[in-house]
Amino acid sequence: MTELFKKYKNYLNRLLIIAVPMILSQLINQVQMLIDRIFLGQANSLYMSVLGNATFPMWTTMSFCFSIGTGASILISQNVGAGNKEKVSEYAGSLLKYNSIIPFALFLFWGFFSEPVFKLMGVSENLIPLCVEYASYYSPVFILVGIGSVITIFQTSNYTKPLATYSLIRSVLNVIFDWVLIFGKFGFPAMGVKGAALGTTLAEFIAALYFGYAYLKSPLSTKPSFAAIKTAKLKSYLHSAKLGINTALEDFLWNIGNLVLIVILNTINELAAGIYSIIFGIEVLAVVAVGSLGSATMTLTSEATGKKDIRQFRGVCTCAYGLCILIALGMIFAGALFPQQILRVFTKDESIVTTSAIFLLMIGFNLFSKSGNIIVGNCIRGSGDTRWMFFTQIFGTVFVISMASLFVFGLKLGIAGVFLAVMSDEGVRALINYVRYRKICASFQEPELKKAVSA
Repeated sequence: MTELFKKYKNYLNRLLIIAVPMILSQLINQVQMLIDRIFLGQANSLYMSVLGNATFPMWTTMSFCFSIGTGASILISQNVGAGNKEKVSEYAGSLLKYNSIIPFALFLFWGFFSEPVFKLMGVSENLIPLCVEYASYYSPVFILVGIGSVITIFQTSNYTKPLATYSLIRSVLNVIFDWVLIFGKFGFPAMGVKGAALGTTLAEFIAALYFGYAYLKSPLSTKPSFAAIKTAKLKSYLHSAKLGINTALEDFLWNIGNLVLIVILNTINELAAGIYSIIFGIEVLAVVAVGSLGSATMTLTSEATGKKDIRQFRGVCTCAYGLCILIALGMIFAGALFPQQILRVFTKDESIVTTSAIFLLMIGFNLFSKSGNIIVGNCIRGSGDTRWMFFTQIFGTVFVISMASLFVFGLKLGIAGVFLAVMSDEGVRALINYVRYRKICASFQEPELKKAVSA
């Protein structure tokens, strides 16, 4: 055991240096979002369905914007590993200069044209006005998404500490604003779900001031100069976006699959989407930790690709997945021992508490395969191959929708059928992606991988 620890100690330390502040940042964010759900669930049980229906499509488009920057992150880290500072500055500068175009267009769309989306999703007439109001008040956050691409600069510089402080500021403000605006404290009107959206937007903009300050003052090795940003060429951004578009489309398809699952849930009853939103919100507490480890894995495996270092490539992946196993076991433990206590935090409806306990165990066991997809998938991206995960997600989206339709409409399994479909999808894709990972490791010194570094 001591020899094994010594073998992986360096990779584990580097992984944690990047991942821990990101995990803290994301956990702070998720705790804040859970508090939002608690506030809304206590105010009105239907607000949970509004939140589920409104946030899924908005996050689908928002994650698309974030994922476009993945290509730049990979190319920056690969060139860090290869020691090519000129290319690092070129890709970082073009990312900061051009990555706000799509988010601004989405701000206009969600701010003024969201109603047809909710109608297509099959949202009930009773909930559509509330969903539209939520989207309208939340849409200005998209303006900040492009600015958020500086997260890539922090990550590729292996310096992510300010992200935790930023999240703490934003989340504390969000909780305060939500409490005031949802329930109508200090003389403000009780705005319900509108208050939740407005509180989030205000907190995002205020916290963005700190984030900008941290970026300017932090010692970031991949931060481009103002001159590099000013002279950055659209061609460089398009080159990195071409690599990132596969990840963006992958995330888009994953979210489309979830949107269809919401549509299927809406056919069961009016509360089904709310139950799914509660369970999904609890699962996200674990997934953000896994996702942060995945982001750190992509950075370090990209560097390993640049250096052509197979030991670092494998070692980082092994350490990351080992940590994810511990997280999955923690989820199973909590779901088995405290299911009703956890669920009562989010709803006063005892029928939901009683029927939903089994879903906590299901998402715990699902985390083993889901973690495999996240960690191994980021290793595959780090090698320079972003198309593979996109192709497997095409299969996964078709598969999960087909299985959910079979389980819900054919076998009449209700909400449980949706969770079984999700577990089946993650398990099958985990096996497929692992086979691809093994092939990349076996061919690590072959020409096709070297071309990815020099691109």
